[in-house]
Amino acid sequence: MHLTHASGELSARDVTMVETDKRVVRWIAQAAVNVELFTIPLYMTTLYSIEGFHPITGKGNDFYKGRIWPGAKAAAFTDTPKDKPGWGNKRAFNVIFSIFIQEMLHLQMAANIATAIGHTPSFTDPALQDRNNGWTCYGPDLTAIPTIVDLRDTSTYAGVKVDVGPLDEDRIELFLAIEQPQDDAERDIIHNKGRYFPKVPFDRGDPDFDPAAADIWFGSIGYMYQCYRDYLQIRYDDGSCLWDHVFDQDGQQNDLFNNFSFPGHPMREYMGVETTVALTDSGIAFRQALNMMNAITDQGEGATLKARLKIANEAGLLKSVEVRYRSDKDALESDYPSFSDTGEPVPSGDAAARFDNDGEDHFARFKEVRGLMRDGGIVTWDKAGKAGNWTAADLTTHDFDPDNNPYDLPAPEQIATALNNLYAPDVREQSHQILSQAVVGAIKGVTTVLDQYWNPKGASVSFPYPSMAGSGDRMATAWAATGRTPDLSQGVAAPNMRIVNHTCQGLDLNAPGGIGTNACALTQVYHTCRGSNLCKGMGGCGFVQPAGGGGGGCSSSLRAAAPPEPTPGKPQGGGCSAVAVRARGGLCGTPTPTPTATHYTAPSDNQCGGFGGCAVPISACQIYPVSGTMDLYLLAAAKPTKFGTLPFNKGDKVEDIAFKAFTAVAEKMGRDKPVYQAPNDIRLAFPPST
Repeated sequence: MHLTHASGELSARDVTMVETDKRVVRWIAQAAVNVELFTIPLYMTTLYSIEGFHPITGKGNDFYKGRIWPGAKAAAFTDTPKDKPGWGNKRAFNVIFSIFIQEMLHLQMAANIATAIGHTPSFTDPALQDRNNGWTCYGPDLTAIPTIVDLRDTSTYAGVKVDVGPLDEDRIELFLAIEQPQDDAERDIIHNKGRYFPKVPFDRGDPDFDPAAADIWFGSIGYMYQCYRDYLQIRYDDGSCLWDHVFDQDGQQNDLFNNFSFPGHPMREYMGVETTVALTDSGIAFRQALNMMNAITDQGEGATLKARLKIANEAGLLKSVEVRYRSDKDALESDYPSFSDTGEPVPSGDAAARFDNDGEDHFARFKEVRGLMRDGGIVTWDKAGKAGNWTAADLTTHDFDPDNNPYDLPAPEQIATALNNLYAPDVREQSHQILSQAVVGAIKGVTTVLDQYWNPKGASVSFPYPSMAGSGDRMATAWAATGRTPDLSQGVAAPNMRIVNHTCQGLDLNAPGGIGTNACALTQVYHTCRGSNLCKGMGGCGFVQPAGGGGGGCSSSLRAAAPPEPTPGKPQGGGCSAVAVRARGGLCGTPTPTPTATHYTAPSDNQCGGFGGCAVPISACQIYPVSGTMDLYLLAAAKPTKFGTLPFNKGDKVEDIAFKAFTAVAEKMGRDKPVYQAPNDIRLAFPPST
């Protein structure tokens, strides 16, 4: 294993180098964020390539009884007889899902450490994405894991490309290369060794050293985190250490894993480790930051901790990941309950997928998936032969009753036909492009919000939970409809924010062909969001959001209205910080908000911060899970003007309420009465979100 520094280099350093060291350690902080983020779309694309189906469920809801949609989900039970194709799919999905979620935990911790040392992390860094948020770090000819290693310099993975794709041998080899244990990864580099393993400090005495221009390659993720730790521990000849100079008590801390609020997320998921940095005490914060780095490397990539454990592990004495860095089963079952398609509680699929696998590191988990593949247990959408061959039987279960359709949902035959239409030869390429951009747009709905979420100046937004969940649904739909890998390089340009982009089918007040034409949304406004205000100037909404927002977006008003005010004298934090979550009983990161007596925004007429809405296009099967009253606005005016209300009931289809709202607005404006438009293939193919 390479040493990150020579003896004595981290002590009695000339204090005049502090500014140089601050620049370098914050660059490493961004490099760590980039590496963690790099894995997420990559793993996610492969995860949803696994053939499988899921019901749409909710506590006490039977809206979608007997129906299923393409897209595998985490399963509570994975034992499947080996006499059927895809017998290993559930197991493989659970394993990769557990890694995918843990990479998001790593991203959170890397971001929280970054802000604790005065760096505002970017989740749209040009090292990974272009200006339209197309992912440029993946491609059929690319070979670099950003700032870590060019795989051409390795012995084992020299022929591996860094590209998205289905679960196959190429992807597994890439994932193993990423998650390779530190000592193995370092030994595997056989070419251009001089490029790798920089010694701390990197500058060689140059106070103007710029790491961004230095072409630094760490050689392994574990080595990168070791350098990160070393820099923070540098001591100077005046007795101070670098941590003293970079520690920022105002750093934005956010938490999606260890926050707790009732009823949405009542327990901490990781009892043994903090996932935020307590900024009140520098010494405590320092220890927490180092411990979080240990958690990251122990769970995933393999650093010094794993190296120590390896001997015991090989002897069968230990699993790779320390118990304190594993998730808690009770917490996961409490935080992520599952329900049947009639709304009854069933064993939690998310809890099983994560807890059952968290004892092994990512490298070991991917090796298990490779074993399932080589045993012939995996079927992916590109090999399933379903594209263009969907039938109603594919989309129903044994308890489906075609004569019982109280919510007037599209028939399974209609949805199957829509999926097949998207694969018709004359529109196949166009469908692939649109669905790819729908995926990229959904991911963009997460990353662009995270830029604000971790920025103390823009932290009034909340975590875009629906965007994250919606991106998986859209990824699965893209795979299932086309049988091809979604093209994540297809960026999504920003929409025109100077107009009201009423976006769902037949709901455009300003359509060139006239009011209510059958055009669907532009791909520029395809999105799922909540609390981000990305939806400013867009219409269409599949979620219930309180009206009356302003400036910060839908859920900023929600947070202001729903939780109790902070207790005087107690810690407070701006936006959706961990401090705010704990002080205010928090809603950040929780699923769909609990409705109150508040009036809500209407789909297609959503005065949400900036006229916003969620989940464009609206799924033709989207149903409201609660009853309430919506406010109606004239959004075309210079200033949104409320002119009426619109009741809606549990079980109403969102598209019907959207059309009623749209009609009311058109009539208020003196326009002709719009004509209802039947849902197009995209809206039929997308699953509902509730």
